[in-house]
Amino acid sequence: MGKKLYTVIAGTGSFIPPTVIPNSYFLDAEFYDPATGEKFATSNEEIIRKFHEITNIEERRYAEPDQSTSHLGTFAAEDAIVSSGYDRETLDFIICAHNFGDIYPGTYRSEMIPAMANRIKLGLGIKNTNVFTHDVAAGCPGWTTAMIIADAYIKSGLFKRGLVIGSDVNSRVSDPYDRDRMIFSDGAGAAIVEAVESETPIGILAQASRSDNDPVMLKMAVSLNPNYKGTEVNIRMAGHKVYAYALSAVPGVVKASLDKAGLHLTDIKKVLIHQANEKMDEAILQRVFKLYGIKEFNLDVMPMTIRTLGNSSTATVPTLLDLVLKNKMEDHAIESGDHIVLTSVGAGMVINSIVYKFP
Repeated sequence: MGKKLYTVIAGTGSFIPPTVIPNSYFLDAEFYDPATGEKFATSNEEIIRKFHEITNIEERRYAEPDQSTSHLGTFAAEDAIVSSGYDRETLDFIICAHNFGDIYPGTYRSEMIPAMANRIKLGLGIKNTNVFTHDVAAGCPGWTTAMIIADAYIKSGLFKRGLVIGSDVNSRVSDPYDRDRMIFSDGAGAAIVEAVESETPIGILAQASRSDNDPVMLKMAVSLNPNYKGTEVNIRMAGHKVYAYALSAVPGVVKASLDKAGLHLTDIKKVLIHQANEKMDEAILQRVFKLYGIKEFNLDVMPMTIRTLGNSSTATVPTLLDLVLKNKMEDHAIESGDHIVLTSVGAGMVINSIVYKFP
């Protein structure tokens, strides 16, 4: 068997903002019912209790006032470069997945130009003018989408080495009067990928994707409080519809990626899934196992960070990967020869699943 070209992760990095926002932070919030436009009659204590019961989120992280998406992405990218040991000037491309560009407190303006990838390149001090830079906007699956693009670049022979980043500051695009704001957090994750020739399959083995047209599940909207004159760039999520969609659609995409890789679910060491809702993720995993006729399984196959980090959108999967690879998650480890799945769902809607084998 001759050698083939594969996309291999050479280093990972992440940035978790130091400011911790516990659930108690929202005790004094004013939450409006999206169905009626009126304030909830239910107490905030009860709203927060039910929120924790459903999502298992206890706290999340917010960026500092002088930091935004490109800053967090730069910190995570720097970490990945250091982890790889490579000269940053040898990068052929930089892809940044995000959703709202740079937004600063009090401005309510989304800055998309220059692109986040260009801003991160500047932040990293890279002088090489031949680096190909661009952004990807695909909701929470942005980083997995960017990884699929990077894999295409490498396997086509166009590029040999690149940086793939997922960075979001969701705290500034969340309506302060929407209870769903408690889900969202800020953060960034990154990976250095490179072309490696191998006689045996390694790195990215296969991917499967799905997209469905439904602008109602996740959209941008004005504040639920009609008297609020702040940002009109607010995430609005139809939580129940997203939950139902994810449960029905994600398992099939995961199985499709495994089928393409010629693997069975029992070959997978870890499933790294987008951190959106712990109960939802557990239900998705259960349905994946059900597709293989497996009723009993160990939840340890699915590392979770949502309890302390919340939903940082494009950053959740690369951050999770970095923490596991650097042995920062108790009872979770990945070794040479292990297969993992990287999967995410979100935004209107997009699902990706990547099967990866560690060299």
